[in-house]
Amino acid sequence: MGVIKAAIGDGVLTFMWVFCVSTVGTLTGLISSALRVQALPPAVIFITTFLIFFLVFVFSAIGQVLGGASFNPTATAALYAAGVVPDSLISMAFRFPAQAAGAVGGALAIMEVMPTQYKHMLKGPSLKVDLHTGAVAEGVMTFIISFLVLLILLKGPKSSIVKTWLLAMATVTLVISGSAYTGPSMNPANAFGWAYVNNWHNTWDQLYVYWICPFIGAILAAWIFRFIFPPPPTKQKKA
Repeated sequence: MGVIKAAIGDGVLTFMWVFCVSTVGTLTGLISSALRVQALPPAVIFITTFLIFFLVFVFSAIGQVLGGASFNPTATAALYAAGVVPDSLISMAFRFPAQAAGAVGGALAIMEVMPTQYKHMLKGPSLKVDLHTGAVAEGVMTFIISFLVLLILLKGPKSSIVKTWLLAMATVTLVISGSAYTGPSMNPANAFGWAYVNNWHNTWDQLYVYWICPFIGAILAAWIFRFIFPPPPTKQKKA
């Protein structure tokens, strides 16, 4: 029952995440235009970073309410591989499909409610280079974000606000860096949701670039993090 509950929580949270995070580009444009700073790249980047910070902060709280729900399969895998969460392969076998289904629902829902004049901004991640270059880029960026997430959450500042801001800055930096390659996504569920909307979810390209390589990057990041910061030895109880 716990596995089913976790999967449902992940599906609900991922639905809400994809629905909300897909509006960041539109909201950034509207806010920067209202403040008349759209010609100032640093100001636009700050607005985007603040929006991501707000969403991550809110969704972290919602995830806790839902019993530790997650909206990113690679984050779930990295935390498991690093030994941070007491998850299992069976649990993840249920959670990952639920996250993907939630992402599809979120992408379809935002497409329905987004005003027509802004729908062109709802594209989702897409491959902009050749297949292998894109796969390597997505894997490397997922490796970096996974390592930084572990570093910030487990070894970073105690303040949850500062941690969230650092996560937002790291995310926006990688999104900008990877925009000419794969989007990027760094979240297989999110990529799958938009691939479903654009009818290429069942292709090898989507599986290779947005699932296989990101998982390799996330798990490798977790193993390296665990090597650099080994967990404390378990104390054995004396008989």
